[in-house]
Amino acid sequence: MKKLRNSSISRIGKEFALSTADLRRIMREFRSEMAKGLAGGKSSLKMIPTYVDKPTGREKGDFIALDLGGTNFRILEIALKGGGRTGDPRIMKFVLQKRHVNGQGSELFDFIAGCMRKFLDKYRISDDKLDLGFTFSFPVNQTAVASGTLVCWTKDFSAKGVVGQDVVALLVRAFRKKGVDLVNVSALVNDTVGTLVAKAYQDTDCDIGIILGTGTNACYRESLSGIRKWRGPSTKSGKMLVNTEWGNFNKLKLNRYDTFLDAHSENKGYQILEKAVSGMYLGEIARLVLVNLVKDGMLFGEMGSKVFKKAVGGAKLFRSEYASEILGDRSAGLAATGRILASLGVRKTSTEERRVVRDVCAIVRRRAARIATAALGAVILEMDGRIARRHTAAIDGSVYEKMPGFAADMRAALVELFGSRASRIKLTLAKDGSGKGAAIVAAVAAGENRDSAHFSCGESVGKMGAVPIIKS
Repeated sequence: MKKLRNSSISRIGKEFALSTADLRRIMREFRSEMAKGLAGGKSSLKMIPTYVDKPTGREKGDFIALDLGGTNFRILEIALKGGGRTGDPRIMKFVLQKRHVNGQGSELFDFIAGCMRKFLDKYRISDDKLDLGFTFSFPVNQTAVASGTLVCWTKDFSAKGVVGQDVVALLVRAFRKKGVDLVNVSALVNDTVGTLVAKAYQDTDCDIGIILGTGTNACYRESLSGIRKWRGPSTKSGKMLVNTEWGNFNKLKLNRYDTFLDAHSENKGYQILEKAVSGMYLGEIARLVLVNLVKDGMLFGEMGSKVFKKAVGGAKLFRSEYASEILGDRSAGLAATGRILASLGVRKTSTEERRVVRDVCAIVRRRAARIATAALGAVILEMDGRIARRHTAAIDGSVYEKMPGFAADMRAALVELFGSRASRIKLTLAKDGSGKGAAIVAAVAAGENRDSAHFSCGESVGKMGAVPIIKS
């Protein structure tokens, strides 16, 4: 069994292998897609201007964040004290019901506004008007710092009358209906932007924000001169954060498992990088490999065939969380892995079979980390071709945080690509960026509002839409 295991794992490893040359090719093609996206050309990378720059760290005051990314959402107030310091946030969590998620959009936003009313009442916030950053983690075509239309719902949301509408306008309308007069929605925030901004408030080297969780995406700081499609006015800093939407990068070489997964996905041909990197898909890729091993008679016998070859619900059968638990299994004989397999229906497994499962998870994880690192490397080279200065990448998400070995694989790939220069690139876990970061973006946007005569929000500027004046 051990000899067969080594042979099978070696073969699978080759199918998922990415050499240094492969990583460099990904970086070149990623930068090419970035350039086309920044110019407004056809590209798998949208390269969306976010209408906001990173904070200076000197912002002060009390600000509110509304973090909506799923059926659980949060409202928090945070005090910014300057010098990168913040007070402890005041937080309330709420749960959306099915009627809010799948009913009328007006009912969804009315409920959110009612929750805001409860938050203000609980903490007796009644004196000064507070600026709010709205983290809305769904595909949005952002047209101003506090304006953006919903492109489509994801994550099982289907509330009617929202797609194609300005989500900030819908929120403000609901606030007025519920008598929420003390809150000014000053910024619409992508979760990657929130992650970057939250870290940048404390770390001036931070210029990249990455999500590596159920989904994956990144934003970074770009010069306005580099955003060739930009039609707005010049800015004091000459910089702006750009949302790459890198999950849709489509220049990866796919193996047979990737091709099968994509063909049976709901968005065939799209989100190719995400399907190789994110937590939504890593478990399913591992399952497809295990299915093939079962088919070849290498694993689990008849019971494995019944369990792992299920066509319906396969993606939910072997979740990425299981892969993380298996990769972290240090028990004798991989007993914890055996319990996970037993919970799935494969009740009798040998130690060697459990090792095969662990090896498969490690192979899938390593490739995901190397792809993410190549994309990160391309972004860094776009900002700083010689890597002459220090860069901090703030990373949030369950894959980076909880999958054993993922961060180490990324660090090793950086050294492989950049040698000693990799020491100038810091990877840091930045939890809860979507909440705290939204409040900080609200502070940045509020400061810009005060510093400029207006945000030019009614001014037509061609394809880029309404454009605010942005200052650092």
